[in-house]
Amino acid sequence: MTHAAAQTTEVIGLPGLPRDDDGPVFAEPWQAQAFAMALALHQRGLFTWREWAATLADEITRAQAAGDPDNGERYYQHWLATLERLIAEKGVASSETLHRTRDAWDRAADRTPHGAPIVLQPGDFAG
Repeated sequence: MTHAAAQTTEVIGLPGLPRDDDGPVFAEPWQAQAFAMALALHQRGLFTWREWAATLADEITRAQAAGDPDNGERYYQHWLATLERLIAEKGVASSETLHRTRDAWDRAADRTPHGAPIVLQPGDFAG
C-alpha cells in the first residue's frame, strides 16, 4: 500500500465519520470539499491525524455541551469547525480572516442566481 493510500485509509477509519457500505458519504458537496481540504492539509503536513482527531473530538464535545443532539446530522459542521480552528491555530489564516471570507462568500452566494458560479468581488469583503 502506498503512503497516500495508507493516509486515506486512516481518514476513512476515523470514528464518527458518516459512511455506508462503500465508505464515507456526503449529503452536500461542501461536505466532500471540507473532507478533501482536511486530507490535503494533512498531506502537506499542517497537522497529524492524531492532532486532527483530538481537535475534532474537542469540537464535538464543545457542541454537545452547548446542546448539540449528536445525531450525526451536524458531523461535517464539526469537521469544518475543526478545519477552521486548526488553520487559525497554525497561523495559516486568522479566525477574523476566515469569518470575513465566509461572510463575503455568503454575500456573493446571496446575489448569485441558482446554478450560476459564485464569484467573489472586492465589495463582498466590505460587509
